[in-house]
Amino acid sequence: MDIGEILRKLLGESGFAGIFQNDGWKNAIMIVIACVLLYLGIVKKFEPLLLVGIAFGCLLVNVSYFLGLTDADALYHPELWNKFLTPGTEEYHSYGAILKNGGFLDILYIGVKLGIYPSLIFMGVGAMTDFGPLIARPSSLILGAAAQFGVFFAFFGANFLGFTGAQAASIGIIGGADGPTAIFLTTKLAPELLGAIAIAAYSYMALIPLIQPPIMKLMTTKKERSVVMTQAREVSKTEKIVFPILVTIFCVLLLPSTAPLIGCLMLGNLFRECGVTDRLSDTAQNALMNIITIFLGISVGATMAGGQFLQLKTIYIVILGLVAFCFSTFGGLAVGKIMYKLSGGKINPLIGSAGVSAVPMAARVSQIEGQKANPRNFLLMHAMGPNVAGVIGSAIAAGFLLSVFGG
Repeated sequence: MDIGEILRKLLGESGFAGIFQNDGWKNAIMIVIACVLLYLGIVKKFEPLLLVGIAFGCLLVNVSYFLGLTDADALYHPELWNKFLTPGTEEYHSYGAILKNGGFLDILYIGVKLGIYPSLIFMGVGAMTDFGPLIARPSSLILGAAAQFGVFFAFFGANFLGFTGAQAASIGIIGGADGPTAIFLTTKLAPELLGAIAIAAYSYMALIPLIQPPIMKLMTTKKERSVVMTQAREVSKTEKIVFPILVTIFCVLLLPSTAPLIGCLMLGNLFRECGVTDRLSDTAQNALMNIITIFLGISVGATMAGGQFLQLKTIYIVILGLVAFCFSTFGGLAVGKIMYKLSGGKINPLIGSAGVSAVPMAARVSQIEGQKANPRNFLLMHAMGPNVAGVIGSAIAAGFLLSVFGG
């Protein structure tokens, strides 16, 4: 028996042979990108809780490509989801078809497609968040709204580059610096862009300490950054209980499409504040949050198949996402400066940059930059008001875009 022939046969029947067939090289590149993302998540600690899962999902789907996309053992089937979304293939337009014909990652992705995972992530965020600083200083809502400026700036930029309205809306929401919201909106409006948008959103969230400080220094003077703000009033328990109820009523009546995100966010916060659901609050913050994070990460990573991800539009998305994020920071700081003037110098404009909804990282950056200008400056709790307002603001912006383009 010819040993060389045996080895050639084994190699030809293995997944490695697929690298040299059709577009296999694209999947090989994505495997390398997945390893880079794993490095950034594990070694550099860039949003590791989600980035590690996303990277490994990307690794799995691109490795499984070499098994053959029609193979029953393939973990993810992009062509199955293409049929799910394509008119004229009605027999695939049901989740039953996905359950019957899909692989492990296809089944997990149903939770992303239905908006279940992002909403449950919001419940955990709500359970971990203290809305007290926002209640104590309602003007923080203005800063949270101003920090959504980048969302609409990037939307028009994406339209100019030829993206459809629904795709442009999904790209623009990156400027809200809220990964779950970006995933929620994209799965509804432009699921074909999910991988690129998710990576851009979480990458820029992780890079907040690098992206925001230069903009903060450019937009403000040292005198403005040195302002020491007075302590906000103490918020009562009753206010903290009533707040999530009122926000839910107002936001859902105003924009019904925000119900999944706003509803889960406020329910999680009510679990935290009402005092009679400590076990539920603990579950939402820990066990549930961790489980859903795992499912969300590997499901989103599964959308990063080489043939779909390695396109020119991916580069556009990454660039537009950065533009959106920078202009959101700019919008928050600009309104922060206005409030500084109107208050007679009592409000530090740096808290405006925390209006993006990356909780609590953006607030910490405001604190750090404030202390660099004045070591006696403690802006963290003041910045948390705009920060949590940004979470609500990004959900409302997503709801607005979904109501406009979701039909």
